[in-house]
Amino acid sequence: MAQRTARSRLLWLLNKTLNRVTSQIARSGRGPFSLIRHVGRKSGRIYETPVILAKVPEGFIAELTYGENVNWYRNVVAACGCVVVHHRVEYRVTTIELCSAERGRSAYPAPFRLVLKAAGRNEFRLLRTDQLQPPS
Repeated sequence: MAQRTARSRLLWLLNKTLNRVTSQIARSGRGPFSLIRHVGRKSGRIYETPVILAKVPEGFIAELTYGENVNWYRNVVAACGCVVVHHRVEYRVTTIELCSAERGRSAYPAPFRLVLKAAGRNEFRLLRTDQLQPPS
């Protein structure tokens, strides 16, 4: 129970501090961050969550740092999709598929790949997409 409370506090802190900064970076189109725009499964509200995604021909690979029980992922699964904003271009996620750890890690650039492997990260998802907004 104490571990769950500590995790909840950490997620709250990240949401209130770090996510605000990384969201601004993602909106600028610079840096490694993308935004996941999703609809709250209970509130119906639109949320934007900053994440680091790897671009692949079919869409994007997402590493689930905090597992499947984070709100953005649960909302995306419940809604059967979301919008990814990557370098100021919008993509509609049409399906979400399991992705092997090997394929997931290999999709990321070398520095991220090394960190993911050293941290033992194994939970990856393929977010299949259609492009909504052409690059400007």
